[in-house]
Amino acid sequence: MIHGKELKDWLKDYPLLEQLISLEEAFWFNPAYQPFHAAISEQSFHLHDVQEAEERLKRFAPFIATVFPETRQANGIIESSLLEISGMQQLLGKVFGQHVPGKMLLKCDSHLPIAGSIKARGGIYEVLKHAEALALQHGLLSREEDYSVLAGDAFRSFFSQYTITVGSTGNLGLSIGIMGTKLGFRVNVHMSAEAKQWKKDLLRKNGAHVIEHSADYSTAVEQGRREAESDPNNYFIDDENSADLFLGYAVAALRLKQQFAEKGIVVDHEHPLFVYLPCGVGGAPGGIAFGLKLMFGDAVHCFFAEPTHSPCMLLGMMTGMHDQVCVQDFGIDGRTEADGLAVGRPSRFVGKAVEKLISGIYTVADRHLLMLLALMKDQEDIALEPSALAGVYGPVSLFMKGTSYIEQRQLSKSIKQATHLCWATGGNLVPAPEMKQYVEKGRTLYKEIAKQ
Repeated sequence: MIHGKELKDWLKDYPLLEQLISLEEAFWFNPAYQPFHAAISEQSFHLHDVQEAEERLKRFAPFIATVFPETRQANGIIESSLLEISGMQQLLGKVFGQHVPGKMLLKCDSHLPIAGSIKARGGIYEVLKHAEALALQHGLLSREEDYSVLAGDAFRSFFSQYTITVGSTGNLGLSIGIMGTKLGFRVNVHMSAEAKQWKKDLLRKNGAHVIEHSADYSTAVEQGRREAESDPNNYFIDDENSADLFLGYAVAALRLKQQFAEKGIVVDHEHPLFVYLPCGVGGAPGGIAFGLKLMFGDAVHCFFAEPTHSPCMLLGMMTGMHDQVCVQDFGIDGRTEADGLAVGRPSRFVGKAVEKLISGIYTVADRHLLMLLALMKDQEDIALEPSALAGVYGPVSLFMKGTSYIEQRQLSKSIKQATHLCWATGGNLVPAPEMKQYVEKGRTLYKEIAKQ
């Protein structure tokens, strides 16, 4: 742990660090941010990469519709709804004394089919890409075929020769475990200490092998990586460094643009889009932010959201050290109700990919996550897990701590026509008793805060 004179030097170089160490809510503006045309020129990924990922998901749609009946109405496309939450928007103004101008929406990845979280899109995509590669390599499939054939026993028998391994705090493990076992793969999920018991139970129920660790997320990932390295038939899905996960998540932006068009939502300089993305190791928010910049350029402003007890991406990007620094270096414990965001060390791969694309990062206290969880359930009848509420806190944080960003970007006039999009990460699969406990905690906190 860093302390003494070394800590003083850090605090001198990064004044915001004192707030992070004190577990205070903070708002960081990204000084490396560049206009889209400049930032995108340095990217190793491009629009055609995201479009290729979308086409692959379309090829697999017949298979998905066959084995997951809940996706048949959408013809096997795994996508979430977009809801206006004006009631919650008004309530935020009342609770925090901060008016949020414009329109406020919720992107309900919390209710994505199959795995019930934001990870369903990227995690499932990488499993499908791996399955396709194996089947094509062995001459069992052609890209022109109807991929529903993959639901047959012959393919399940073929894939049973192979293993997929991943390290996870929970939601990524669920998406990979559920899809992997459905195809016939053996799936090993290394789960960190923060992982909820119900997520472990659900994985086992679906046939995945769960390896529990008493240490944090980074240890679970490293153990999974080592295990896979010893077996050529064991494919490791690397949440910290996966281009496939990143591109799978980016597909969300293509679909969001279509959803906006269907709802008549305009995005341009006069109608700016602010997007608030809960962030753990960085893969999902990084991929989505990249896709959004491809779709909307400088008209979209992406902010990552982290718990006060686990601001790893903020630390990594603020210092430029990325995965060479972790929250524990500064005595921050990484313990949070937002288990999906309980990551001590960020992804260098993602940090470097978005370091000139995202507008900033803010932190949110657990008490606000739980309070907002209860208010969302009571006001909008939408059940979310704590991690998902980090996005909902975004507009409050922006207008309480980030008004200088609005001024710097010359958005003071157009802010009244802004769209605020809060990205919900998970919640649909949370067992009713556990959700009830979350809501009760949140209601109690709301009463306590209301008295102050």
